[in-house]
Amino acid sequence: MLLFLVPLLTIAHLVSAVCECGYAIGNNEGDGFSLFMDRLETDFSQLHYLSQSHDWVAQQFTVSAKDGRGNYSKAFTPANVYIPGGKSQDQSEHEDGLQLRVSSDIGKDKKVPASEVDTARLDLHWGSFRAGMKLTETKGTCAAFFWYFNDTQEIDIEFLSREFDYDKGIYPVNLVVQSKQSLEAGYDASKTGTYKRVHLDFDPTDTFHEYRFDYLPGQMEGDDMPSAGGHLILQHWSNGNPLWSGGPPTEDAVVTVSYVKAYFNSSDIQRQSFLSQKCHEYSEASICLIRDVTNPTLPGKSSNGSNLPPHDQDDESNGAVSGLRAEQKSLSWSLNVIVAISFADLGLGVLVL
Repeated sequence: MLLFLVPLLTIAHLVSAVCECGYAIGNNEGDGFSLFMDRLETDFSQLHYLSQSHDWVAQQFTVSAKDGRGNYSKAFTPANVYIPGGKSQDQSEHEDGLQLRVSSDIGKDKKVPASEVDTARLDLHWGSFRAGMKLTETKGTCAAFFWYFNDTQEIDIEFLSREFDYDKGIYPVNLVVQSKQSLEAGYDASKTGTYKRVHLDFDPTDTFHEYRFDYLPGQMEGDDMPSAGGHLILQHWSNGNPLWSGGPPTEDAVVTVSYVKAYFNSSDIQRQSFLSQKCHEYSEASICLIRDVTNPTLPGKSSNGSNLPPHDQDDESNGAVSGLRAEQKSLSWSLNVIVAISFADLGLGVLVL
């Protein structure tokens, strides 16, 4: 598997233009664009309550120790999802943003209180997905940002706090694609070609960083590619599995999410038609170019298109006007500003050039 470093300073900024014809994302090599017609942007640092955003839903469910392959059950509850300043929350010691907590208060039922929020929309297909996150220093949890359709169609970025070694400066991140292969391996993607463990060269618990994965059309083929639209999930949990989350934590563990930005094509036919009708005539002013990272704590602004290649009206993909897409050479993970890994190197299908 090939691991390589790239100067990837890309961040989705708050949109100031109308963007009738979509959002242009530069590729890793700087010689082309991908164009997406839809977006989902949430600046959690500007919210007082999660309910102010109609895009996200706090989840409540329990995964048994047996089903979760752990020593404890995971009890996801909305009480562990909060924003500083909300009612009955004294969180002045934490940064502004969405707080995802794993509680150390475990009862006799051996359920670890955990946290999860999902997008309300279930039609996110091809796209570029990013989150500004500050991870927990507390050992024994798993923090995840991922795209999900079902248990065999899932694209994950996962952090295991037990793996962080501050003395040696070791900070791994696990890139996981759950597939039919991982199902056959008992949902252990590490036994397949769709898993990669990458070492970051910064402390992800020290401040906010942007974590990103790009899932792009026309670049990959194969049985392990997701076949439908899905949704985004932010999750923080522990079940005592010594081979994964470890723990449970001996004190409350909190992950802070400052924002989520998603630029994508919808899998919903009616949504595709609506967005296509909005784009009456292509022009640079009708496309928003997603600018580079300036501060992963806070979202910034995007701009109207500039230095964009000519538009091909005949080139369409998944209901989107996609003439800016053509020059991509790989489908890549992009982590913060330093790491990119080709999905081809993760064994996910065949790279199409």
